[in-house]
Amino acid sequence: MNVLQEIQKDAVKKKVPAIEPGLTVRVHQRIKEGEKERVQIFEGLVIKTNSGFGADKTFTVRRVIGGIGVEKIFPLHSTNIEKIEVKKKSKIRRAKLYYMRSRSGKSARLKESFISDKEVEESIEELAEQKAEEEVKEAVTQATEDGVVTEAEKQEVEKIEEKIEEKEEKAEEAKTEEKEEAPKEDKKEE
Repeated sequence: MNVLQEIQKDAVKKKVPAIEPGLTVRVHQRIKEGEKERVQIFEGLVIKTNSGFGADKTFTVRRVIGGIGVEKIFPLHSTNIEKIEVKKKSKIRRAKLYYMRSRSGKSARLKESFISDKEVEESIEELAEQKAEEEVKEAVTQATEDGVVTEAEKQEVEKIEEKIEEKEEKAEEAKTEEKEEAPKEDKKEE
């Protein structure tokens, strides 16, 4: 890992929701005007996220104001962003929603569903767990490259790998249960 990536690791915020295209978000941005400071809210559709590493990650939010489309690019881990609220999730099939720029009125609508606070908290917890797992894997690979690995560290890595496997098994079980429940519901409707 190069020096720049190590410095950027310190700038990464811990509690950030999983931002992806198709979400309707409210971004609370801190703005300084002279000596005064205020919070401005920008609500709109996330049309793009870039795949930057760590602190370089950004997302683009689009909003139509007075018939004119306005897009803002926000750094995900910026200190000027106080919080990001996820309001709705849209059903999309693309990674970049540039086609929304040419649409207006009814054609600019997407199938949306509201997101509860519980779902947002769960996504934040999942991201935190993924980051922790990645950090452990990096530490293990560096330790094995250096040739400094103790028995305790090996056992700890094995425990973490077992937990990861258990999570994957639970996710697969949940998917199979959903598939089994779906045909039952269809039969009831008939």
